[in-house]
Amino acid sequence: MPERRRAERAVKQGWRGIAANVASEKLTSHTVAMFAARLTRMSSIIAALWLVLGTFASPLPTAIAENSVSMPLYREGRGSPDGIGKFYQGREIAAVMGFEGAPWLERPSRASEERTDLLVEELHLQPGMTVADIGAGSGYLSRRMAPIVGPARVFAVDVQPQMVALLTELSQKPEFRNLVPIQGDSDDVKLPSASIDLAVLVDVYHELAYPYEVMRSLIRALKPGGRVVLVEYRGEDPAVPIKPLHKMSEAQIRREMSVLPLTWERTAERLPMQHIVVFRKSATGE
Repeated sequence: MPERRRAERAVKQGWRGIAANVASEKLTSHTVAMFAARLTRMSSIIAALWLVLGTFASPLPTAIAENSVSMPLYREGRGSPDGIGKFYQGREIAAVMGFEGAPWLERPSRASEERTDLLVEELHLQPGMTVADIGAGSGYLSRRMAPIVGPARVFAVDVQPQMVALLTELSQKPEFRNLVPIQGDSDDVKLPSASIDLAVLVDVYHELAYPYEVMRSLIRALKPGGRVVLVEYRGEDPAVPIKPLHKMSEAQIRREMSVLPLTWERTAERLPMQHIVVFRKSATGE
């Protein structure tokens, strides 16, 4: 009999152990399930917060950064009649003057109004310098630079095929054989790396739809120590008879260049209505 009771107690204790183990497993499973549910809820909350923060912090795409310079944002908004509704560094980008405006570029009064002769002097051109005229249009400035730097080339770059056609016609004249028309893109000047000594943008920069990308491609095309010259109607002067979006202040020009690997060199104010702002690429390259 004692042996039988001991056996019964052993069976009972065995069942209790099994039951305890089962209960423990159920408790563990329940705990795991509760933790997983909470983790899922927390993940959903974090994702929602990230989405909200991302909406405020970066509502629009940025250009691709190619160096350590902090990348500025483009912002879209309600545009003015003369703009494209796209903003860069606090400035609305102006609409491009179409090829239909080529006669205005060639107006007889331009030489006296803008004193292009003084601009050419300020460029400090020398024979053998390779120059890029960005946004060359009808070639008004290109054909004034080509005889000075020849036999070196003047790359006349434009994004409008109709303007490039005018440049091609110009380049076929014997005195402008060193003028090379280039069909550029809205975000790339399409020039070989380290190929130019000087790049000039006359009343062009404010119309670039992708100013950062264009300037990055232009800096790549500059030789070490090469110069970039921006010529813009004075935004500070209300007496300059040009639409506001087609003018820029010197401060705005320098602000937008400050995010690029360029060093401001000087600003010349010899022209009647325009700034001449000169920047230089490092002598050792980027």
